[in-house]
Amino acid sequence: MEKIMEFLPFLIPLVLAEFALLGYTLHHILTHRHYKRGTRTLWLAVAIIGMNYVGPILYFLLGREDA
Repeated sequence: MEKIMEFLPFLIPLVLAEFALLGYTLHHILTHRHYKRGTRTLWLAVAIIGMNYVGPILYFLLGREDA
Protein backbone atom coordinates (compact mmCIF):
# COMPACT_ATOMS: atom_id res chain seq x y z
CA MET A 1 0.00 0.00 0.00
CA GLU A 2 2.89 2.34 0.68
CA LYS A 3 4.18 1.90 -2.87
CA ILE A 4 0.85 3.03 -4.30
CA MET A 5 0.79 6.08 -2.07
CA GLU A 6 4.25 7.07 -3.34
CA PHE A 7 3.03 7.04 -6.95
CA LEU A 8 -0.33 8.78 -6.42
CA PRO A 9 0.96 12.28 -7.22
CA PHE A 10 2.17 10.89 -10.55
CA LEU A 11 -0.79 8.59 -11.28
CA ILE A 12 -3.67 10.99 -10.59
CA PRO A 13 -2.76 13.47 -13.37
CA LEU A 14 -2.17 10.58 -15.79
CA VAL A 15 -5.57 9.07 -15.05
CA LEU A 16 -7.26 12.46 -15.40
CA ALA A 17 -5.49 13.10 -18.71
CA GLU A 18 -6.47 9.64 -19.95
CA PHE A 19 -10.16 10.17 -19.20
CA ALA A 20 -10.10 13.70 -20.64
CA LEU A 21 -8.57 12.40 -23.87
CA LEU A 22 -11.08 9.54 -24.02
CA GLY A 23 -13.98 11.93 -23.39
CA TYR A 24 -12.84 14.30 -26.12
CA THR A 25 -12.31 11.41 -28.52
CA LEU A 26 -15.77 9.95 -27.88
CA HIS A 27 -17.34 13.39 -28.30
CA HIS A 28 -15.53 13.88 -31.60
CA ILE A 29 -16.48 10.42 -32.89
CA LEU A 30 -20.15 10.87 -31.97
CA THR A 31 -20.48 14.36 -33.46
CA HIS A 32 -18.80 13.74 -36.82
CA ARG A 33 -20.10 11.68 -39.71
CA HIS A 34 -17.04 11.22 -41.93
CA TYR A 35 -13.79 9.42 -41.14
CA LYS A 36 -10.64 8.80 -43.18
CA ARG A 37 -10.83 5.08 -42.50
CA GLY A 38 -13.45 2.91 -40.87
CA THR A 39 -16.87 3.61 -39.44
CA ARG A 40 -18.23 5.20 -36.29
CA THR A 41 -18.73 1.77 -34.71
CA LEU A 42 -15.15 0.73 -35.45
CA TRP A 43 -13.69 3.91 -33.95
CA LEU A 44 -15.91 3.71 -30.88
CA ALA A 45 -14.68 0.16 -30.28
CA VAL A 46 -11.03 1.14 -30.85
CA ALA A 47 -11.29 4.16 -28.54
CA ILE A 48 -13.05 2.26 -25.74
CA ILE A 49 -11.11 -1.00 -25.92
CA GLY A 50 -7.78 0.75 -26.45
CA MET A 51 -8.61 3.26 -23.74
CA ASN A 52 -5.06 3.52 -22.36
CA TYR A 53 -4.12 6.40 -24.68
CA VAL A 54 -3.66 4.03 -27.63
CA GLY A 55 -7.27 4.04 -28.90
CA PRO A 56 -7.78 7.82 -28.83
CA ILE A 57 -4.37 8.48 -30.34
CA LEU A 58 -5.02 5.97 -33.14
CA TYR A 59 -8.32 7.68 -33.89
CA PHE A 60 -6.75 11.13 -34.17
CA LEU A 61 -3.87 9.84 -36.29
CA LEU A 62 -5.76 7.46 -38.59
CA GLY A 63 -9.50 8.05 -38.38
CA ARG A 64 -10.17 11.73 -37.94
CA GLU A 65 -10.98 13.53 -41.15
CA ASP A 66 -9.88 17.14 -41.29
CA ALA A 67 -12.88 19.27 -42.13
